[in-house]
Amino acid sequence: MVDGAALSRPDSVVTEEPLEIRLGWPGQPASRVAVTMRTPGADFELAAGFLLSEGVLAVGDLPRTVAYCRDRALRQEQLYNVVTVELDAPPRRNPAVRSTPISSACGVCGTQSLDEVFTPCEDALGVEGVVDAGVVSRLPDELMRHQRLFARTGALHAAGVFDLAGGLVVAREDIGRHNAVDKVLGARQLRQTTYEDDSILCVSGRIGFDIIAKATAGRLAMVVAVGGPSSLALELADRAGITVCGFTRGSRYVVYTHPERITGV
Repeated sequence: MVDGAALSRPDSVVTEEPLEIRLGWPGQPASRVAVTMRTPGADFELAAGFLLSEGVLAVGDLPRTVAYCRDRALRQEQLYNVVTVELDAPPRRNPAVRSTPISSACGVCGTQSLDEVFTPCEDALGVEGVVDAGVVSRLPDELMRHQRLFARTGALHAAGVFDLAGGLVVAREDIGRHNAVDKVLGARQLRQTTYEDDSILCVSGRIGFDIIAKATAGRLAMVVAVGGPSSLALELADRAGITVCGFTRGSRYVVYTHPERITGV
């Protein structure tokens, strides 16, 4: 409807399909660990990033293989919706059993115990580098310039990793904000790109607990978003040594935790 008048025209909508992630290692046949609703694309990165976020992999651990499943029981439309990750050794932690599929809205739903995702697996991040206050305010606009599918559909989230000078290292889009983060984490995990722990994760939505949990697993020093954070997200960020900047719009933003990483505040 435009000014009360009905118009008919083609429109572009984002694709949403399930992705089943399977995990196996020597002596353990591959089995399902999760099903997530996602936008197809960078599926291998998504699977690797998810396993990093779950504590199955440590930063830098390269899986032996990551491939689409060729199970004969799969229907034709399922062939590219199942990814199998094989490890060279047993995982550092068994993935939490998901009692329900993970929706595109929440990356923590279905986890059996909050404690399993709340406690950081590593020591808190130290402040090894600082970022200029003006750099932070520019990141959401810079990320937007790389949201190609969002420009066509208006229905995707995005995540990007930037260096401390504000240079984009990697950006990914997905209908699920947690999936977009897993994709940029997985890109480093699969050695499609490289970045240091002193890097900035910029996301297009709010900062929920799941986003900080993934930043903690990925050892990322800062999280910047156009939306606001939750109380639990800030509690984890403070414990993990992560700087959180929310409501980053124009030249203004709010620094919630570890402001010592930002100069000029």
